[in-house]
Amino acid sequence: MTTAPSPDPAAWTSTSGLDIDHLVPLAEARDFGALAWPPAEREAYTNDQGDERAFIAVSAASNRSKADQDPTTWLPPATGYRCQYVTDGVADKTRWGPSTDAGEEAALSQVLSHCPNAPVTVTLAR
Repeated sequence: MTTAPSPDPAAWTSTSGLDIDHLVPLAEARDFGALAWPPAEREAYTNDQGDERAFIAVSAASNRSKADQDPTTWLPPATGYRCQYVTDGVADKTRWGPSTDAGEEAALSQVLSHCPNAPVTVTLAR
């Protein structure tokens, strides 16, 4: 699990102020393919411990702000974290296979055009 940078890292002195969030929201995965998966596969995705990028520790406020949005309508407020957020999201979707739509692909391309060209490693889940 990765941790999104806090605007004030000193503010996190305990885990009580953090939520554990799916990097790719469950509703997003369902909308783009996971709803058709067998129940065991949906459960495996929901509880994926096979890739540390699947979950992220975030503030409760950030988690509520993101809700079930994809990069088309929501990006982390910490602009320095956006490249990692987007590449980790692409890796998670590639790992499991939910698709993207044209709007999401355009949003991803926009963010990635400002990112260093670095390889992203993916281990397929299925």
